[in-house]
Amino acid sequence: MPVLYSYGNDGKRVSYVILIPKYVKLIVTSRGMFVCATEIESRKRNILKQNAMETEIKGYDLTIPVNNFHLSYDDVGEGAVPVIFLHGYPFDKTMWQIQLDFLNSSHRLIACDIRGFGKSTDEESPLSIDLFADDLIQFMDKLSIDKAILCGLSMGGFIALNAMKRFPARFEALILCDTQCVADTIEVKEKRYKTIDEIAVDGEEKFNEGFIKKVFHKDSITNKKKLVEQLRRVVFANSKHIIVQGLVALAERSETCSTLNEITIPTLIICGREDEVTPLAQSEFMNKNIKGSILKVIDKAGHVSNLEQPDEFNQHLLDFLTTLVEGDFNKMNGSERMT
Repeated sequence: MPVLYSYGNDGKRVSYVILIPKYVKLIVTSRGMFVCATEIESRKRNILKQNAMETEIKGYDLTIPVNNFHLSYDDVGEGAVPVIFLHGYPFDKTMWQIQLDFLNSSHRLIACDIRGFGKSTDEESPLSIDLFADDLIQFMDKLSIDKAILCGLSMGGFIALNAMKRFPARFEALILCDTQCVADTIEVKEKRYKTIDEIAVDGEEKFNEGFIKKVFHKDSITNKKKLVEQLRRVVFANSKHIIVQGLVALAERSETCSTLNEITIPTLIICGREDEVTPLAQSEFMNKNIKGSILKVIDKAGHVSNLEQPDEFNQHLLDFLTTLVEGDFNKMNGSERMT
């Protein structure tokens, strides 16, 4: 039989009894309110949300303890349902700065440093996509965010799909950027572990340099040297431990393709036409298997389309978010799904 907890008006648990849920769901007395166990989490979140409104902090490089580490994040703008941005490997939350600047006048935007990356330091934990998704949900709980719009690029997309599979009720909409649902093949996994062995012997510099060249469109390498150098500094800021543990997390991730047809929330998919890391074919596959999803392809962009062609990327984000606010997603979906 379930436990029935007693909550006072301040939200604190003061006692409990055992009752059968078939007969008892909610009892209000002069001494407080009794809430069935199935409703406890919802009631606690509502109480925390009221408290958070009084102490809410906004800004950049904020820090909050989550799941045994300190997570660094930016929280700007205002809006009923926040957009949470998850960066790719081996980057950090600064890769979303252009999007935060563009959208913060109309939406609440939160960009996170994933565990171990950026300022979310963790040099001890073995990293995994499951762990990153757990961190995300606990982070949302800490900020009293019941539901969010989730935007992930590359590894951030892996985390978004993992969280969507395991915690679907926590998300209002999904934005998948330059990512894929497949797990590593045996060959790709072996290549990652070979890279890890090489890093152990020779260090991470060769891997870092090669990866930076791979994520950009050739025109960006030639004509956007400042952008390339900015991302290069982000990549080289990672420790060897994080570079290696990130590769392990990527190699050991589970596929999420088999549950794409269970995604029923509005979904936008964005991909650089020249993405070599997660090719366009992977985005096309997700588009075909997520009912009603929208696919936008960005020319002259590789794996970091939000940085290489930010104006076009931002416009796609704004159009999508505007349809959510206006409740006009179905109309947009019908006319623009395959553009």
